[in-house]
Formats: sequence, structure tokens, C-alpha cells
Amino acid sequence: MTPLRQAIEAAATRLAAAGVASPRIDAELLAAHVAGVDRSRLMFTDDPGDGFEQAFDELVAARSRRIPLQHLVGTAPFGPLTLAVGPGVFVPRPETESLLEWACAQPLPSNPLIVDLCTGSGALALALAAHRPDARVVAFENSPAALQFARRNAAGTRVEIVDADVTTAGLLPEFDGQVDLLVSNPPYIPEAAVLEPEVAEHDPAAALFGGPDGMAVIRPIVTLAARWLRDGAPCAVEHDDSTAELSVEAFDRDGHFTDVTARRDLAGRPRFVTASRTGRS
Repeated sequence: MTPLRQAIEAAATRLAAAGVASPRIDAELLAAHVAGVDRSRLMFTDDPGDGFEQAFDELVAARSRRIPLQHLVGTAPFGPLTLAVGPGVFVPRPETESLLEWACAQPLPSNPLIVDLCTGSGALALALAAHRPDARVVAFENSPAALQFARRNAAGTRVEIVDADVTTAGLLPEFDGQVDLLVSNPPYIPEAAVLEPEVAEHDPAAALFGGPDGMAVIRPIVTLAARWLRDGAPCAVEHDDSTAELSVEAFDRDGHFTDVTARRDLAGRPRFVTASRTGRS
């Protein structure tokens, strides 16, 4: 066994003892980050270079303290993208890629207007912009720290980043009846939920919690979607796995939507609700 492989094995054992959910994968990703190679190339890396041992040990120690892997390497994958992330911004999750897949499958007109609410790092907005280069994509966020990451990730793209609170009544009336697709991964966790240390201690609370029932941001988003969407236009909103029924009820409440559907992620958990704007009378 090579010294690099021995270091990875020892790191995986250490991370497992610390309660890390995927110790071997995290050890390999940290090693690849320090060595400056893709994880798939680790097996071909005999000499990771001077300073590897100390730098790797420091990162493994930090991960053992349950600092998120993404904060340590400075990036997070999402769909076709690699996004800059760090303290102050929500780390995009693979579960949200189910919503992205649904959104990419929607038939939209040419040059559509796509809106992403509570964009965080810009994950959904940027992935949809990559999928539809002809679209105008506008992403909304009101956290100063998250806005910095979103603007950094959107640099060189056509995605527009707007500093705004999406729960504000009457927000941007010029968008009324103009949006062709609306998506959101908002704060939705009920306040009493018990979370893993990586989430509870490092993701910003404002990006996690949606009030006592997890619906404090989702309900205003539904109201905004009813105003902004064109007749027949689709939308999708992610929710906590305990609030699927409440999210469906929010869309069903005022008769502004049809085809309201609760959907699951690839792990089979309730993950997001989709709906279409009914025609205005």
C-alpha cells in the first residue's frame, strides 16, 4: 500500500469515528483537493508533493470537527456545475437536483423568463441558465453573504442577481403575468427540527428555517408565483420531507393553480411540489 493510500485509509477511520456519514469518500475528496488532482486520479498519484501530509492532516482534523467538506474545499457540485461556497451561504444538496431535472424537462417558449427565489449560491438559476442559454434568468436573494457567493458564481454569465426579500408584498409588479418558470429552494425546515452538526452549526439559519411549521417563506412564494406566472406556466418549490401536505395545501388554497403534484427525490423522500398557474378570468 502506498503512503498516500495509507494516509487515506487512516483518515477514513478517523472520520468514521467522528460520525461523518461518508468517511471514505470525504477522505478521498480531501486528499484529491490537497494533491490538486481529480478524485478519479488518486490511484495514479504516487507522490502528492511536499507539504501534503500536513495540509491533509489539518483538513481531516477540521472535517472530524464536522466542518462541512464543501467549506474545506471551497466548492460544491450541483448538476453540471461546480459552485463556490463557504461560510454564510447554504451548500446546495444533491436532493435538489430532482427539482432541477423536473424544471429542465418543462416545455418553455423561446427566450423564456425564469425566476429562482432564495437562490443562495445561485445553484438553480445557473444550472437552468446553462440548460436554456436563450432564457433571461433572474435570481433573488437577500442575505449579504449569500449574495456575494451568488454574484461570484454568476460572473461571466447572463444570470441577473437581485437583492430582494421574496416575502415582500407587492414585489416587482412589472413581473406580473410575465414569468415562464419559477423555482425555489427556500428556507423550509421547521424550527424544532434536530439537524446534523454540519447543517446546524455551519449553514446559515436564515437559509434553513421556515418558522414553526416550515412554511413561513413557502406561503408567500406561492402568493408571488400566482402573481408573476403567465397563464399555464409551471413552478416548483422544495419543502421539508415532513411538510409535503402543507405545501400542496398552500398551492391549492386559492384556486390559482392546477396540476398540483407532490414529488419525491431520488431517495424516495417527499421533496418538492409542482404546479401550473391557472388561466386568469
